[in-house]
Amino acid sequence: MIASNSKDNRNTVDGAVVSSIGRGLCVLVGIKEGDSDADADYIVKDISGEILSEAVSQFTLFAKTAKGNKPDFHLAMKSASSKEFYDQFLAKLQAAYEPTKIKDGVFGAMMVVDIANDGPVTIIIDTEDK
Repeated sequence: MIASNSKDNRNTVDGAVVSSIGRGLCVLVGIKEGDSDADADYIVKDISGEILSEAVSQFTLFAKTAKGNKPDFHLAMKSASSKEFYDQFLAKLQAAYEPTKIKDGVFGAMMVVDIANDGPVTIIIDTEDK
């Protein structure tokens, strides 16, 4: 997961803004094979503030480029499983924080994510590095 201290972020699908936040965190969630409820719980407890959670199952966060120019995404969780995991992750965020402050885009859609990094502060949380 990558979180940045942000302001005025928005998520657009097919030219229409589907979600936006003022000041808060823009969270890019990468879900990989083997991630569990314990991983989601670990990340949820590290987040606070208004959240625009951007996860088109951000499988690109798990791209490996060790073998040349073509990225290898085999570590990313498969689409159907990652959608279920992501929905559970959002539910955990909503339960832990103010539900109206948890925003997301359209899972699986081609989105334009406008991120205004305020700081700049970007935090990477990898549940394998607890």
